[in-house]
Amino acid sequence: SLIVHVSRQQNIGNKMTSRVVNVPMAPYEASIDLDKTALIIIDMQIDFLEAGGFGSGLGNDTTLLHRAVEPCKKVLEAARSERMLVIHTREGHRKDLTNLHPFKLQRPGAPDSTKVIGTKGPKGKILVRGEPGHDIIPELYPKDGEPFIDKPGKGSFYATDLECILKANGITTLLVC
Repeated sequence: SLIVHVSRQQNIGNKMTSRVVNVPMAPYEASIDLDKTALIIIDMQIDFLEAGGFGSGLGNDTTLLHRAVEPCKKVLEAARSERMLVIHTREGHRKDLTNLHPFKLQRPGAPDSTKVIGTKGPKGKILVRGEPGHDIIPELYPKDGEPFIDKPGKGSFYATDLECILKANGITTLLVC
């Protein structure tokens, strides 16, 4: 459970104090400064979670992913209530697919039926930026001011400005959902 006790230190003079939480972990408890911590929610997109999107196009049972939505929602609500920076990532490609590596489009030796990215799905072209399926699911949708990181692959740091956002906001700890 993310529900932890927040130790609010008093302001002394003009000195700013931090908001520190103690999080039970094994083998030791950890202290996290909420002012230097961000929540990053990875790829909770319509194309990954709904039928007809990328996951189901590969033959996966996307209903299994729905178990992650409610726990992520609780963590998101807790982070927002503590005024933490919340970042959302979306995997997707340019409309012309020029940033899609050929191996992601068609894996060598795989049948043509595995070509999924860029094909027409029930929510537009699959994993293409700007299409409805590329967007975040309504249950976890970003509020105004919560940045999106659009990325052309699995990695949130590769070919994105995530590092710049984290540094500009003094973030040293990431909670991942």
